[in-house]
Amino acid sequence: MAPNYSPNETNDIPATLPIQRFDTICKQAPYSTELDAIRERERCDYTQKITYQMARSGTAPRMIRVYADGIYDLFHQGHARQLMQAKNVFPNVYLIVGVCNDELTHSRKGRTVMNDEERYEAVRHCRYVDEIVRDAPWELDDEFIEKHKIDFVAHDEIPYSTDDCNDVYAKIKARGMFVATERTEGVSTSDIVARIVKDYDIYVRRNLARGYTAKELNVSFLSEKKFRFQNKMVELKDKVRKGTDDIISKWEERSTDLIKTFLLMFGKERISMFLSDSKQRLKSALSPPGSPERGSNSSLHDGAGDDDDDEDPESPDSVLDSPPSKRSNVLLRRHGAGGMPYGEGEEDDDDDDDDEAYLDSRSRPNSSYNISVLAGAGASGAGDGSRGSSPALGSDVRTRGYSNRHY
Repeated sequence: MAPNYSPNETNDIPATLPIQRFDTICKQAPYSTELDAIRERERCDYTQKITYQMARSGTAPRMIRVYADGIYDLFHQGHARQLMQAKNVFPNVYLIVGVCNDELTHSRKGRTVMNDEERYEAVRHCRYVDEIVRDAPWELDDEFIEKHKIDFVAHDEIPYSTDDCNDVYAKIKARGMFVATERTEGVSTSDIVARIVKDYDIYVRRNLARGYTAKELNVSFLSEKKFRFQNKMVELKDKVRKGTDDIISKWEERSTDLIKTFLLMFGKERISMFLSDSKQRLKSALSPPGSPERGSNSSLHDGAGDDDDDEDPESPDSVLDSPPSKRSNVLLRRHGAGGMPYGEGEEDDDDDDDDEAYLDSRSRPNSSYNISVLAGAGASGAGDGSRGSSPALGSDVRTRGYSNRHY
């Protein structure tokens, strides 16, 4: 950065202190025909020739005048990087940039997007440029070099051929006045034009939407209607998309409110109870209880109380539910096999006789009855109860029991 001196201290500046030029950063670069450029050119002592070694080592006695030329159509970052390299190729460089006019450019290279005045203005506002040369020649000669007091020419190393020669910078390179700069890959004016041509319809629709007329864009009547219809369709799609997004956002807000209200009304515990009840109901519906098995009536009496647990396992109900052969064995065990006493009471004898007769009637087929059994049952029923007749009755019962088993 330049030293900050006040106007009263300018006389005290040492004579050996080099004065750096920062005026071109704060204002546009002058044309070569303007007064600032002429004064700078007259100040330069071109009789002092500067070699490449002197320029590189920084021992040059004056500012080094470097020249760069080009078309600079659609001025982009690739152009700016090239000029930055030329400005910094040596210490203390005064950069002169030559721009070719439209007539020369169209005849040598082709049509440009920007005219020459637009290209001049684009380049002169670059911060690295100190002076602009308008109507620059396609090939440099000694007269042009002497007029502008050029020390070095900056350009990329790729040979630039024309119809007359293979490289327009061949003579400059032979004299040792050429310094190379690097191109920026992927960025060029041709690439930008190719993008515009590729997306021609998009850019035409864009400019029509911004108020340009079909005549200004060199578009036919039918093409204009087509492009405008496409613009309307795009606007309609955007509106539909925006409306859909609004509906979805509103629905999300509404659903969030409903969920919050539901949770406040029922709470976590109620939801858990509801889910558990629903799960039990679903399980019951999917797996109903099985049908009761045979003989399950006895299970109904299991819960009647502790008194039922003391019942005789060979009760009349159990005897009736057992097969016929088992019934006879049960009766034998009760009345005769173990020599159990009979005649504890007339009522007990009568009950036993009635039970035996009933069992005998159930254990036999209905088609045939033993008359002796029937007669014995009647006799036992007629005797009301001498205790001495009980042994005979017991023998009858044993006889009937055996006969029933072998019937």
